[in-house]
Amino acid sequence: MAFGFDDAIAAGLKVLDKFIPDPEAKAKAESELRDALLRWDSGQSAVNQAEASQASVFVAGWRPFVGWTCGTAFAYHYILQPLFLFIAALCGKPIVLPAFSMESLLTVLLGLLGLGGLRTYEKYRGVTR
Repeated sequence: MAFGFDDAIAAGLKVLDKFIPDPEAKAKAESELRDALLRWDSGQSAVNQAEASQASVFVAGWRPFVGWTCGTAFAYHYILQPLFLFIAALCGKPIVLPAFSMESLLTVLLGLLGLGGLRTYEKYRGVTR
């Protein structure tokens, strides 16, 4: 299973063990940590629900926007730009087209694909509906 609350709490507790030797203070800090993580999760769930409730593929939030942007950039870089350069060479008029950093684009796109893969895995395993 993916990184979850239990993992975050365990990591936080390791930090607490190093800085808070008093068991009573440590228990209070652990309780506050759990409450903070649960509040954060509730807020994120509300945001996710609001994004998912949109019907339009273009309006559903930042994820589709980033996906469409990456798809458009890949189409330009791998299809349109070579096609334009080929047509310009056939016409005998060399042109210079703008270039961009593919490394940055790949970082964003691979992150999106990874999240999509994790979501698919969760649905396949029955973790989410």
